[in-house]
Amino acid sequence: MVNSSSTNSRTVTSVIAATLAAIGASLCCIGPLVLLTLGIGGTWISNLAALEPYRPVFIGITLFFLFLAFRKLYLVPRQCAPDAACVIPSTLRNQRIIFWVVSVLLIALLTFPYYGLAFFE
Repeated sequence: MVNSSSTNSRTVTSVIAATLAAIGASLCCIGPLVLLTLGIGGTWISNLAALEPYRPVFIGITLFFLFLAFRKLYLVPRQCAPDAACVIPSTLRNQRIIFWVVSVLLIALLTFPYYGLAFFE
């Protein structure tokens, strides 16, 4: 039988890794905007644009980890010990809700370069 805590931790790890990869993918675009909003300026902010060539790599990593989390939550049958937390139906429901909230936020971060120009016009 599969250890339920390791299965849950792998799902959580996949969502966290996807979030970090999405932040990395959007760092060149959202990073300077956030820093300027906070009142931090300087010529070094333009160095964040140097990450633009790596954006497709970060996007690929993000989508890969989102797929792994989706696979764990929806495609792989759950095998839980009788006294494990994953036996409780609300646990799976909460994990799925968190997955979709994070997924929507990540898609918003990844697509920011396409709709972000509307904020500056």
